[in-house]
Amino acid sequence: MPRPTDIPVVDLMMEIPTGTAGMGMKEARKLMKDSGSKDFSHHPAQYLFKDSGDRMAQELDPDAIVAMMDAHGVACAMIGVHPKYPENALALFEAHPGRFIGEVGINPHLGMKGVRALEETVKLHPNIVAASAAPCLLNPQVPIDDKTWYPLYAKCCELDIPVNMLVGVPGPRVPYKCQHPGLLDEVAWFFPELRVVMRHGGDPWTDLCCKLLLKWPNLYYSTSAWAPKHYPRNILDFANKRGAQKVLFAGYYPGLSYDRIFSEMDDLPLKDDVWPLFLRENARRVYKLDGIVGD
Repeated sequence: MPRPTDIPVVDLMMEIPTGTAGMGMKEARKLMKDSGSKDFSHHPAQYLFKDSGDRMAQELDPDAIVAMMDAHGVACAMIGVHPKYPENALALFEAHPGRFIGEVGINPHLGMKGVRALEETVKLHPNIVAASAAPCLLNPQVPIDDKTWYPLYAKCCELDIPVNMLVGVPGPRVPYKCQHPGLLDEVAWFFPELRVVMRHGGDPWTDLCCKLLLKWPNLYYSTSAWAPKHYPRNILDFANKRGAQKVLFAGYYPGLSYDRIFSEMDDLPLKDDVWPLFLRENARRVYKLDGIVGD
């Protein structure tokens, strides 16, 4: 059926444009070696997201972001909270109650200092509900199943928060081996309490992603960094069958525009009973948003 427009959407990945480069550009620049990537102005995979620079070059007032969300039926969006500089995110939570939730970036190179920073940041505000990890953008890169991640995974279990994990071949021109989705198999086995949400598609191993999602109760999949018309068909088939509780919407603004995301989403072949789960209810359950996001 067409996308129902009366469901208040939870968007699980957004970055508020500041007019400067973002979406991991600073980290990617330290790793990218090819000459072409030096020409990217704002986005580390600007060859894929060709109009992202225009949106990211604008410094948008949070009120304008909320107005954009309202125009597209988005009730709440997830933004990053920097452990060293959380002030802007905290101010946003207070200025727009219930409209934003936060995730804290984690870095295994920091050892126990990073573990303590994660806990301290999560405890700053009830709207901070997740950790996030980008193995391909660390310098040096750290594979998903490397034991230096384990103290952070254990802390996520203690805090009862999910970790959003980049998987698959990254858009930035950096190596992919550290993000092979098969590396999640041991993590999901060793940490049955850890909720892991795959990000950025897992391409080209989406069949493997479906197999792992079916195998492990604590694994989930979000649609970040993909325009809806390019969502992997096997992921949509999985959502319509045995994976209705497993696939979650993530928009990726400003890498992708809301106009494009929501116009293309109208053509997704999702079943009637899957739409509410995909757009809202799975996020509420996995990130424990009751009391944060309204009904």
